[in-house]
Amino acid sequence: MPYPEQFIAPMRAELTSIGVCELRTPEDVDAALRREGTVMIVVNSICGCAAGKARPAVAMALQHSRRPDFVGTVFAGADIEATARAREAFAPYPPSSPSVGLLRDGKLVYLLERRQIETRDAASIAEMLEQAFDDHC
Repeated sequence: MPYPEQFIAPMRAELTSIGVCELRTPEDVDAALRREGTVMIVVNSICGCAAGKARPAVAMALQHSRRPDFVGTVFAGADIEATARAREAFAPYPPSSPSVGLLRDGKLVYLLERRQIETRDAASIAEMLEQAFDDHC
C-alpha cells in the first residue's frame, strides 16, 4: 500500500521546488532514460537519511557548475511501479532508497547507494555527486 500523498507531498516538494522532475509512472522513467546526455534519477524516500542527507545533498550538488542534462525523481513507497522501473535501470545494484543514479545515454555510470548516504553528512554527499558530475556530465 502506497504512502498517503498528503504525508509525502512536502518530501516530494523538496526536490520539485529546485527543478527536479517527478517521474510517477514507468512510462515517465522510460522517457527520461531515452533522453540523450546525462540523466540523474533520485530515488526519494520517507526515511530520515533522505530528509537530512540525500535531499539536501542533491539540492547542494545541483548548484555545481557541471550538472546532468535532466534530473528526475521517483518516490519509493509511493511511485511503486516507477521506482521499480528506475531500479531496473540501476542493475546490477540491489534496490536502495534513498539512492541516486547517474545514467549517460541510458546506461548507468554511477550509483550512490543508501549505505553510502547514511554514513555521511549532506555536504560530503554533495561533494560525491559533484565529483560524479565532473566525471560524467
